[in-house]
Amino acid sequence: MTILLGRELTSPMSTSVDVVVIGSGAGGAVVARELARAGRSVIVLEEGGYHPQKEYAALSPSRALSTLAREAGLGLAVPLGDTPVMSVLAGKCVGGSSVLTGGVCFRIPDEVLHDWSTRLELDGLTPDALAPFFAEIERDIEVETVPESMRSRSTELFVEGAAHLGVPMKSLRRNTSGCKGASRCNFGCPNGAKMSVDVSVLPEARKHGATIISDALVEKIDVERGVARGVSGRFLDARTGEPGVAFEIRARVVVVACGSLHTPILLKRSGLTTAHVGRHLTLHPAFRVGALFDERVEGWDGAMQSVYSDHFADEGLTLVGVYTAPSVLAAAFPGVGRAHRRVVKSMPNLAFFGAMLHDDGGGRVMRWLSREPLVTYRMSARDRHRLWKGVGILGELAFAAGAREVMLPIFGADAITSPQQLRALVASPPSTRKVECMSFHPLGSAKMSADPAYGVVKPSGETWSTRNVFVADGSVLPTSIGVNSQLPVMAMALRIARRIAADFELHGRLAAA
Repeated sequence: MTILLGRELTSPMSTSVDVVVIGSGAGGAVVARELARAGRSVIVLEEGGYHPQKEYAALSPSRALSTLAREAGLGLAVPLGDTPVMSVLAGKCVGGSSVLTGGVCFRIPDEVLHDWSTRLELDGLTPDALAPFFAEIERDIEVETVPESMRSRSTELFVEGAAHLGVPMKSLRRNTSGCKGASRCNFGCPNGAKMSVDVSVLPEARKHGATIISDALVEKIDVERGVARGVSGRFLDARTGEPGVAFEIRARVVVVACGSLHTPILLKRSGLTTAHVGRHLTLHPAFRVGALFDERVEGWDGAMQSVYSDHFADEGLTLVGVYTAPSVLAAAFPGVGRAHRRVVKSMPNLAFFGAMLHDDGGGRVMRWLSREPLVTYRMSARDRHRLWKGVGILGELAFAAGAREVMLPIFGADAITSPQQLRALVASPPSTRKVECMSFHPLGSAKMSADPAYGVVKPSGETWSTRNVFVADGSVLPTSIGVNSQLPVMAMALRIARRIAADFELHGRLAAA
């Protein structure tokens, strides 16, 4: 089957299939492939456009964001209380956010799964039960350990600083094949080395007969007598981007995989709402520290992300190496005019390292005036403490590595020049609202639960409120996981897809009733 470009369709569409999947990212791609493999007719509807790898490989970072990301990469969570404004990156293209990830692949930590399977009584989500799904996805998307030879000098300096302080660093695992160290994974791999789902999963779904339709805005899940019957929506106009030509897809099973920001909006618009839809959003608030060295660093020469440390995992912190496109880094440098130019000119001597929080889940997703949701987030007191602890740790690593100046993620703050300055600031920090913060892993807004009183979907992924509607994206994860979410989302989607396939005759009878 080919990919249909919705923006080129001029006549209303009405058709029937076994399964309609809404969203083509990490979760939706896996479900579509599995059910197509099982012999089911599948249509995947993607609101974003179709941009082949060769096309997005040639885009500049800013053009890639405007083409491949929701809100051109400018989406944010509105802060409540002493909380930083947080950018929230999400994909809007065939392949979804997987096209824009750094490729980092972690399994869900055992201690998180233990919490889910005991305290939350999700007894099917144990390390042993999920291990086969993780292993299968890891093979499918070619997860490999980043070799030390791919570490940039920026990363090496922070590793050296960590060694001085007794903080162990480990090599990351990423879904790559033939990485050339271009250091711009978050903008679509320019070398076709990242095995995002548009490269690794969707082609097989198409091979087994699945149809992918881009530029397709699903506006409603159609429900009759408590059972899903399909979806309806409109294709987006090629010139204006506004909804135009209508479509209706009748289906025995509807799988929602719009991501944690848009899945709850579609559920609410379709009347599939409970007290928990759109609540409990976690974001893994992330931040980075820059360090100026006397030596040339040229941190863009190497893998964008190659090492991490879970040394502080018990305190809710994961340290992760990162060095992204210089043009994007430079935009966030402190200073104005001459002061900003001074820092930009020092780019070859700058190193960066990051950290993210295993957060408490203070976010909420609500319908708003446009197609994009209103996302709010309140950082807990514990997470604010963890954030400043993380800033202090990253700064200490930089000074231990020999940094001359350290740039903290505080808007308007000058660089600091000594560990003593760093410790004084962390001991008495400014408002957390001044911190430059970002998120790449929104999770939990339609969470899985063992009881309908505490969540949105069953352990099978089917919604508690409506039969034959399944959710298979990051929104079903019941808590923050503290690590990058691509592999967990895909493994959970594989588990959900296998359950749908095994019980498909039952779903078919329900749809026919």
